[in-house]
Amino acid sequence: MLICNKLSEAKQLLGDKGTAVALGTFDGVHIGHQSIIQRAMNLAKAHKLVSVVYTFSNHPLEQIAPDKVPMQIGDNISKADILKAMGVQMLVNVAFNEKLCRQSPETFIDELCRSLNPHYLVTGPNFSFGAKAKGNPRMLLRMGEEYGFQAEVGQAVQLDGRMVSSTRIRSLIEAGDLEKTNEYLGRYFSFGGRVIHGDHRGRKLGFPTANLAIGSHRAMLPNGAYAVLIWLNGKRYNGIANIGDNPTFEGCNRRLEVNILDFSQNIYDAAITVQFVGKLREQKKFSGVDALVKQLRADEITARKLLADKVK
Repeated sequence: MLICNKLSEAKQLLGDKGTAVALGTFDGVHIGHQSIIQRAMNLAKAHKLVSVVYTFSNHPLEQIAPDKVPMQIGDNISKADILKAMGVQMLVNVAFNEKLCRQSPETFIDELCRSLNPHYLVTGPNFSFGAKAKGNPRMLLRMGEEYGFQAEVGQAVQLDGRMVSSTRIRSLIEAGDLEKTNEYLGRYFSFGGRVIHGDHRGRKLGFPTANLAIGSHRAMLPNGAYAVLIWLNGKRYNGIANIGDNPTFEGCNRRLEVNILDFSQNIYDAAITVQFVGKLREQKKFSGVDALVKQLRADEITARKLLADKVK
């Protein structure tokens, strides 16, 4: 999958090729988003076009109303992994900046068309674009005739009688309902980032960890230990993840610590994606190192069994 951070990059790579574009914010790439993206992919395949996802690397509200930015379900690393796995051919992941914030709906679509040459634009029923969110799906349908593309507006997806939405998924994550979160996402809840240096305690205990910082605006499960899958350089590994501030030791900030099973490489600064399969236990404060190591060994046994049962 090709990844572009600017429309100009995409235009250069596409040349005169036509595209079918899925257009949206796609925070979390849940099953509702996936239906829109899959429709664009199907159109691309049927008409010998390039399948493109055009989205934003940051939430538009960061520019429009910073105090109203919601907790983010996804991140750019895991988003790219998900779209690549779906079979998307090009991801255009642009920064939503002041220029985009001020663009009229007509200018937004004009620049998109000049760069991506879309034959089809597919979006969801709640997507808005242009200054003050004046552009809406109904306007997009009208503009298709002028700019030479066919617009499609996907239907909202429902699960258990409720509309699947990023807002609903945020509440499930906060409540720690991992099973329902994964059901709404249509995949395992994931967290992507670059490995940072930690306190190196895990290595001394025989459980080396890859540490990821948890941003203040990132939706995250409650503290505890989880059975996880880790993706690194296109390869999948089993592991145990701990979310928390490690109460057994003082002075630790909340972070994600991942012990990759049967793995010993140095991966500092590498980009990894962690997928949460199931919860092992709540966060605990242990009486000492020996008690902690005993629990980690028990966690490993439980995680290996859970991952063997659930992951095919």
